[in-house]
Amino acid sequence: MKKIALLLLLCLSPSALGDGLPDLGDVSQASLTPQQERQIGLQSMMQIRASKQYLDDSEVDDYLNIIGDKLVENSPEPALNFEFFAVNDYSVNAFALPGGFIGVNAGLILITQSESELASVLAHEISHVTQHHLARMVEAERGSGLISMAAIAVAILAARTNPQASEAAIASVQAGNIQRKLNFTRGYEEEADRIGLQLLEKSGFNTHAMPEFLRRLQKASRLLDGNTPNYMRTHPITSDRIAEIENRVRNLPYLLIPDSLDFQLVRTKLIAAQKSAPDAIAYFSSALGPENFGNPIAQRYGLVSSLLRDNQVAKASREMMLLLKQASSSPASSNNDMIATLQGKVLRAEKKDAAALAFYRTAIQNFPDHRALIYDYTDLLLQNKQPEIAVKLLTEQVARHPSDTTLYDLQARAYAMQGKALEQHQAQAYSYAWQGNLNAAIEQLRLAKQAGGSFYQLSSIESDINELRQMQDASSRR
Repeated sequence: MKKIALLLLLCLSPSALGDGLPDLGDVSQASLTPQQERQIGLQSMMQIRASKQYLDDSEVDDYLNIIGDKLVENSPEPALNFEFFAVNDYSVNAFALPGGFIGVNAGLILITQSESELASVLAHEISHVTQHHLARMVEAERGSGLISMAAIAVAILAARTNPQASEAAIASVQAGNIQRKLNFTRGYEEEADRIGLQLLEKSGFNTHAMPEFLRRLQKASRLLDGNTPNYMRTHPITSDRIAEIENRVRNLPYLLIPDSLDFQLVRTKLIAAQKSAPDAIAYFSSALGPENFGNPIAQRYGLVSSLLRDNQVAKASREMMLLLKQASSSPASSNNDMIATLQGKVLRAEKKDAAALAFYRTAIQNFPDHRALIYDYTDLLLQNKQPEIAVKLLTEQVARHPSDTTLYDLQARAYAMQGKALEQHQAQAYSYAWQGNLNAAIEQLRLAKQAGGSFYQLSSIESDINELRQMQDASSRR
């Protein structure tokens, strides 16, 4: 029933490659295949979810994927299945993993001063993937003791996400000093800069944003007293490199491109998340007061969400009305999915379930793919004993987002309310599997099997259990 999710999980298992995991020390294997690159990336993503590094905010992820997909369309490999995700870390970093997975730290999003600057980082990371830089570096390190895809995934993930703490993690897979060798070389950086600039230009972003961002980051690092940002450890930034980029953009027009409202709203969410609710309220109130800084719609959005966090529902409702009035006066913000999602949260906080349900029915017609809206609507449906509608919506969304654990958790609740134990435990199993908790996933599948079902359902569950056990065995051989 959820085979679309399982097919992705199978990419992590030995059976997905036929005769087990390949020995990358075998010189007879000329290069990593695209399927092997994807497998390494998927292994890394399971590590990220298992370690809670993943920033579980669908609105931030969806925004990154909108910008990223726009760039990928103009890349050398537009058909490559990229996935952009946010990392719950306020240090400055971004990284590419083989197979099209690109992570962006919350801190990097906040340090960018324009959408084009953020796009320049994504374009650079996309270029590392399309040029297969990491795969080429892994091939050059065949004798480092990395004998399985899982081992490579751990080493690459450590090198990309936290270079300062990577030595211990890498030692666990006998990778020696591979972290240093997995830092991008000057040649790779120059190639990613060159192709990244082409992506920016073709996608309609300001190409001058790339050298501006790197110059500012280099200047800031000099003020940090040796505490170099992780991004600069894996992506060496030199004056020569910046000068080369500036030379490339010198004859290109300087485009004054306004930032999208979503860029401002995402940054606002991340700013608010750094602060306690009272501090966030004070910050956004100041921004809307005499000091009057930042985008006023985004700042009021931050104030409303912070008031809700502080359980000041009446005040949040009043500010929400002002936000809707502000947004309606601008064509660019009058029909925004993030603002609609916040409006639904206010209605729910006011305990106006009937009004909220009516609101959501209209909102999901306007924004059928906005997962945060689906989360809240289906949760409200379940609270109001309407699991049938919830199941239908969630099944549609799982097909679009087969690795979304929140959708599976909600689906498990809906099935439980319908008394469908087999489907409930299956959904919960997929949630656990995508979080890297294979033991819990297997236990849920056992419970699903005990619930009884058709011959086909029980056979499918048994097959899923076997695949997850193979994944466990592969991980234990790292």
